[in-house]
Amino acid sequence: MKVLLDSCVSRHATEQLKAAGNDVVWGGDWREDPGDEAVLAQASKERRVLVTLDKDFGELAVLHGLKHHGIVRLVNFRASQQGPACLQILALHGDELVDGTIITAEPGRLRVRQRLDTPG
Repeated sequence: MKVLLDSCVSRHATEQLKAAGNDVVWGGDWREDPGDEAVLAQASKERRVLVTLDKDFGELAVLHGLKHHGIVRLVNFRASQQGPACLQILALHGDELVDGTIITAEPGRLRVRQRLDTPG
C-alpha cells in the first residue's frame, strides 16, 4: 500500500510499515514542512493514504472538500504503538482507505467515515 506518514508520526512507524512491504514516504524526511494543504495534495497526487496525528487534515477533506485517497488519524497512541496500529488499520481497511475513507483510531476504538462521493 502507498502511504504518506505526516512528520508528526514516529519514524519508527515508517520503518515498520516499510518492513511489511508498504511504499512509505515520511514527511520528517522533507527539508521543511510545506503545510497541511500541500501535504494532503501530495498524498492525493501520489494516491497515498495519509497517516497523521493532526485533526486538521480531516477538516480539510470534509469541510473544505479537498481531494484525498484516505486519511488515518491516530489519537493517543504512544510512538511505539503507531506502527502496529497503522499495520492493523491498513490490513483491515486498506481498500476502503484508498477509496477515500477517513478513519480516526484510538486504542480500542475506530471511527470510520466512508467517502460519500466518487474519488477523483
